[in-house]
Amino acid sequence: MRVLRETLLGRRGPLRHAPDRHEAWVALGALVLLVTGAPVAGWAGGVVADAALRRAVYAQHAERHPVEAVVVGPGRSAGDPDGGRQPPRTRVTVSWPAPDGTTRTGEVAVASRPGPPGSPLRIWTDAAGLPVPPPMDGRTARTHAVLGGVGSFLLAAGGIEAGRRLVVGHMVRRRHARLDREWAATAPLWGRTGTGG
Repeated sequence: MRVLRETLLGRRGPLRHAPDRHEAWVALGALVLLVTGAPVAGWAGGVVADAALRRAVYAQHAERHPVEAVVVGPGRSAGDPDGGRQPPRTRVTVSWPAPDGTTRTGEVAVASRPGPPGSPLRIWTDAAGLPVPPPMDGRTARTHAVLGGVGSFLLAAGGIEAGRRLVVGHMVRRRHARLDREWAATAPLWGRTGTGG
């Protein structure tokens, strides 16, 4: 505590200058912002992301409806569209009842292996009866909200550190410019007889 007080308030000495105290104040201000501001930004980012994702989950569940389809044709591999983040999907031909009462047939991507032709399969459709991906579940939305909060925290912490570096860099450049001016004024006097040097 004594070292912090001496650094911030300044202790007289030949090597202690006002710019050192100013840099210490900037560092303390950045530390206070990191300890208080970055967590608040992270919490706020998480809350905003959570609210937006809850609305998205609600809207998706309102727009998409589960339908019992029947497998019509064999499945084929649909590849790995997500680059390994999701289990491989299989495309299968199914028929399902549309909202207008007609029966539609088409290919849908499913995560699990479909059964043989004639077996039931649950798919999701929109209001027009077209196949759509399943709606986001609450657990996935919460995970994304937490990640949004962590990202907001890291972004705020990075911004604070970048600001600190900019301010300290500006202070160091000013100090070097002042030292260069002082050196230019005194350097010609060095080595002269009778100057005390």
